[in-house]
Amino acid sequence: MKDRRWFTVGGLAALLLSGLAVAAPPTAKRGSSQFVQTDGASFTVNGSKFRYVGTNAYWLPALNTDQDIWNTLGNISAVGAKVVRVWAFNDVATTPVNGTWFQSIQNGKVSINDGPNGLQKLDTVVQMAQQHGLYVMMTLTNNWYPSASNSTGSSLQARGGTTETALPRNYLSNDYGGMDLYVRQFGLQCHDQFYTDETILNAFQNFTSKIVSRYVNNPAIFSWELANDPRCDSTLPTSGSCTTETVTQWHATMAQYIRSIDPNHLISSGNQGYMCTDCPKLYPLNPAPAPQPSPAPGSKKRSVPVTTKQLLRELADFRRSNRRAAKLSGRLKEDGIRVRGRWAATATRRQQSSEVGPAYDGSYGVDSQDIMNIPDINFGTFQLFPDQDTYAPSDPSLSSYQNSVNSGLYWIRNQAQSADAVGKPLIMTAFGLVTQDNAADFVPFNMTTALYASDTSYGVTNQQQTDAYSTWLNTSVSLNLAGMIQYQWGQQNLTAEPGTVISPGTTGITLSSRATPANNDSSQNMSPNDGYNSRSNPDMSQVFNTTANATQNSS
Repeated sequence: MKDRRWFTVGGLAALLLSGLAVAAPPTAKRGSSQFVQTDGASFTVNGSKFRYVGTNAYWLPALNTDQDIWNTLGNISAVGAKVVRVWAFNDVATTPVNGTWFQSIQNGKVSINDGPNGLQKLDTVVQMAQQHGLYVMMTLTNNWYPSASNSTGSSLQARGGTTETALPRNYLSNDYGGMDLYVRQFGLQCHDQFYTDETILNAFQNFTSKIVSRYVNNPAIFSWELANDPRCDSTLPTSGSCTTETVTQWHATMAQYIRSIDPNHLISSGNQGYMCTDCPKLYPLNPAPAPQPSPAPGSKKRSVPVTTKQLLRELADFRRSNRRAAKLSGRLKEDGIRVRGRWAATATRRQQSSEVGPAYDGSYGVDSQDIMNIPDINFGTFQLFPDQDTYAPSDPSLSSYQNSVNSGLYWIRNQAQSADAVGKPLIMTAFGLVTQDNAADFVPFNMTTALYASDTSYGVTNQQQTDAYSTWLNTSVSLNLAGMIQYQWGQQNLTAEPGTVISPGTTGITLSSRATPANNDSSQNMSPNDGYNSRSNPDMSQVFNTTANATQNSS
């Protein structure tokens, strides 16, 4: 009987749990160290295995007071999280009057801010995180910077072109500079020139050296993450010559550079986990896995990479099952498989049965397996955002919510299989699902305005989000993922100052319905919300605690 991998949430979860957790190839065990290290597919600290749940708070260094940073980190620690992922960059083209900035890049001239509104803010985050028993994952740049202009002044910027959608600088995760700011300010035109232009590479290495050397002996740093979601394209177009090898080579160059400075800390990519099953590899698996028969029912799956043959077989099985279900329900004539309103497969596209989809065919210029197998890359990364990406076909007999959960499970399963083949730890560095309470604030990572501000029906309920997160996290634990990081943390009672990330009256994506809190009440001063703020769901603390306990019990 064939597997039915996309039928039901429970059925797919059971399939994933039945035999896909694979032991990584044994490696020499390192000695005890206060720095996080790897041992096969696991992390270790002081000689003990370290598995964790964490959260994203990219905005932490931009908060206005040390007390706000302290309180936020304390609340994160209190729910059982062990790692917080933070933007260790904040690039501007024009020096702002207010707020935090780390590096100015203007017309090819670079200046790094070591002052109290610069890298000293990052120092505070690291120091306080350590005091709260937290590790910090430091992300060094971002693929996304869809700013309306190169200006980054002190007042509220009209990111969407109108004052009604104005947001403070640093509110959105894509408003911290990054790759496209380098490209623009060095007079170039294409996004992938960030990876290949020698002048830009030198500038980025200069900034990286400043950050890495600053914390080289600090055990509170979990890892250096080269970039958030690196790929060939962004707001700026690709040159047309960017391939998976381009992006992989950049990773290898940067990882080797960081390793030459810092022998203590781990290095990772930060990519979404996109695959390219048929792409040439700069770092092929050695030895290449030999063809193997299907495992017997109930046995463990062998450590082999995800292949095109496997994906096509699963896709064909799904289509046959989907067609039978459509016949039974009388829906066969309906044209297209809709995935949360983003894409519909027409009859013509359905005929292209050889396609495995952009998440697996190298369309984004990312081959996560090849990147993971770079010697100086210590562990694999991937992200999970069903509201913004497609990981598996949709089953029209299921709700959009059930399809989102199922596609997430399928994505996690394939990521675990790929990491098992390489033999390194794997982390889900960000995952999220937009709720109805957050829908009005939902801004995709490559945009500056909310897509569903007027759509009260978009998103899942809080209970559905809780159930989805629990399902994904439980499956991740069972598949031996070494870490899982929710996106993103929500914090109340923050100090507001004009022209900063927490500005008076700005608690969401629009300003028109928000007013400055009366009597200086700071309870409405919420951390940035791009649609994934955890504060809207009161059950998130329990999800963190439950998963934290599960990671400790399975260590």
